[in-house]
Amino acid sequence: MRGPVRWVLWDVKDTLLKVRRSVGEQYCSEAERAGLKLPAAQLETAFRQAYRQLSRIFPNYGRAQGMNSQEWWTGLVRDTFAQCGVDDPALLDRLANNLYHNFSGPENWEVFPDSNKTLKFCTALGLKQEEAGVAKPDPGIFNQALVRCGVPASSVVHVGDHYVNDYLTSRSLGIRGYLLDRQDHQGHPDVPPQHRLQSLDELPAQLKQDVD
Repeated sequence: MRGPVRWVLWDVKDTLLKVRRSVGEQYCSEAERAGLKLPAAQLETAFRQAYRQLSRIFPNYGRAQGMNSQEWWTGLVRDTFAQCGVDDPALLDRLANNLYHNFSGPENWEVFPDSNKTLKFCTALGLKQEEAGVAKPDPGIFNQALVRCGVPASSVVHVGDHYVNDYLTSRSLGIRGYLLDRQDHQGHPDVPPQHRLQSLDELPAQLKQDVD
């Protein structure tokens, strides 16, 4: 029989927090402040393309190349606007730095209503929580966390909203992964009901039962 849960690992974006407005909308607002008229949908598409390209060239946010978070993300913003026809280097730098600091502040993020209560429950149970600096779905993020936790994988829970990055990768290492499906899409039929959460409010009951 497996031991009790000792640690909970959390995905943050779209699990505990969400952005108040889409990336395209926020980039559009910053562009307007700079006197540019760029559609939010165009910026959203450019952002996604630039993100994929930069992730291929500098995976894991450029850590192996010695880049820090600000260098990687401001580079992404510059690439996004460049794809939309902005070619003034000084303006690109201003847009990138402003948006980086905007997204670093709390005003652009909203805590899901069920997050605080669930985190307090976990704390009351004596559970610890952890994060690690490796991009998913690289299993290294979970291996690093397991080393820090110092307990078997079976004593660790991970909660996230992405089927591959969160659920499959954590489960492949023996971690008790739960897939958060807030919209109740009911996709991925291979995920059994006891591994699926429609709200974080359902997690305490799962932890109390200590079943798989």
